[in-house]
Amino acid sequence: MKASKTILITGCSTGIGYQTAVALKARGHQVIATARKPEDVTRLKQDGFAALQLDLADSISIKQAVDDAIALTGSKIDALFNNGAFGQPGAVEDLTRDVLRYQFETNLFGTHELTNLIIPLMRKQGHGRIIYNSSVLGLVAMPYRGAYNASKYALEGLVDTLRLELHGTNIQLSLIEPGPILSDFRKNAFQLYKKNIDPNHSFHQETYKAMETRLQTEGPAVPFTLPACAVADKVIHALEAQRPKIRYYVTFPTHLFAFLKRILPASWLDYLLRKV
Repeated sequence: MKASKTILITGCSTGIGYQTAVALKARGHQVIATARKPEDVTRLKQDGFAALQLDLADSISIKQAVDDAIALTGSKIDALFNNGAFGQPGAVEDLTRDVLRYQFETNLFGTHELTNLIIPLMRKQGHGRIIYNSSVLGLVAMPYRGAYNASKYALEGLVDTLRLELHGTNIQLSLIEPGPILSDFRKNAFQLYKKNIDPNHSFHQETYKAMETRLQTEGPAVPFTLPACAVADKVIHALEAQRPKIRYYVTFPTHLFAFLKRILPASWLDYLLRKV
């Protein structure tokens, strides 16, 4: 068991965020679990967590959460796990500017703003770990996931740059890149699809019918799906290891497509991705 660390985690209402919070708490770490909805914050407190409300699409909420975390910890935050995110389904040509902007507000801009508020604390204390939950879709693109693909590609680029700029500070950055994981991700995506996509007036109407079936599937919708604890295991290593990895691949599809992207011509990879 490593020495106890204080870690702030976003997106802890369910799935990866919640399971990671549970795993780290069980290992003796001080977990500050955050969620967007007040009722989820209440439930997290009932489960024994120090819990805060944090909406990554709201700058005021982000700043308040950081102030509250500082008050809870006496300005000592050893690690940040940027987990909170969602996926907006839909063909690129069916995404309005506002819908694409909202995808980025949470998955990129809010995560960026939160991280920039935490970095000065880590500089002052002389150490820190910043862990990002990215995706296999930050490495390869898949059709009808353009908003999410774009947000994760952007996150990867921002983190790679930040890692170079923080060299020598003892603030270490890691990206976790899961493939299919059991969570409420699809259920939430289906609600966003119904809210923001009009399939009846889309060129992609027939494709959307199959998408609706997949998004409503209970349990694993694709092969090689893993439970959320598979990601938690990687977060534990990124937090506790003396030399954390820059990238952690989770699930067979992530390993496979990362390898294929290195060796295949782009047109061949496109063909495979269209068939997935």
